[in-house]
Amino acid sequence: MTTRPPLPAMLNGLAELAELHDVFLVDQFGVLHDGRKPYPGAVEALSRLKKAGKTVVILSNSGKRARPNETRLAGLGFDPSSWDLFLSSGEAAWRRFAGLAGQPALKPGTRCLLIARDNDKSAVEGLGFELVDRDPDLVLISASEGNRVALEAYAELLASPARAGVPCFCTNPDKVMLVGAQTFFGAGQIAELYESLGGKVTWIGKPFPEIYKVALSGLRGADPSRIVAIGDSVEHDIAGAKGIGLAAALVRTGILAEMDEQALDEVFHKNGARPDYLLSGFQWQGKEPRAATG
Repeated sequence: MTTRPPLPAMLNGLAELAELHDVFLVDQFGVLHDGRKPYPGAVEALSRLKKAGKTVVILSNSGKRARPNETRLAGLGFDPSSWDLFLSSGEAAWRRFAGLAGQPALKPGTRCLLIARDNDKSAVEGLGFELVDRDPDLVLISASEGNRVALEAYAELLASPARAGVPCFCTNPDKVMLVGAQTFFGAGQIAELYESLGGKVTWIGKPFPEIYKVALSGLRGADPSRIVAIGDSVEHDIAGAKGIGLAAALVRTGILAEMDEQALDEVFHKNGARPDYLLSGFQWQGKEPRAATG
């Protein structure tokens, strides 16, 4: 029987991690907040991280563009000066559709079936797409309303374009959505449904490399060994970071908050990814770190 390595040690707090790394790729949902309110100590911890001279990138699987996400964080009490860059998967996709990421731009007038949340249209704002309910040229899955809409309703909506071979982009690969303390199916499950119906999906966001390439392109000269990603999802945050050779810290809030150590170890094994560190929460809990190197 193969012996698995022990679980990573639980760090005392973010201050201890700040002694080891200079660049932080921080997830938002499940790490900084639960969709409704910040986690205890998270606002202060993010601010102290930046004041310690660290480079902070908020790296989110939100299908919305960066600006509405930043506005939301500020509304929850986070100081916008606490991060250097906010990069959402929705922002990365928008840049791709607009022809700003090396691929040809999609034409204005493209008929787009948009799967979003709360009637949000920021994912296609300014692209000149025509939003439609049927016969689309493109399906864009940016969010889930799994707490209000049954998966069967999405199946009914998507069956025809999937059979017709309409290309689909999923800009929020999260398969589980956190709303307060409850979890529901995320946009990633809707994209998997599209594939099961015969459609083809292009995935943009964690754990896929494209979003990391965009984030790291602005960090030229950074020592990869001094970069750490922090998230609450093994499947997305930890697997994504480890897949490109970065250190990773798993925060025990968000979707894995109630999981015991044995079950957590099974999740590591299932996803082929183990974090380097564990944190009970995104809290500072310590003295100021030494100045950043380099």
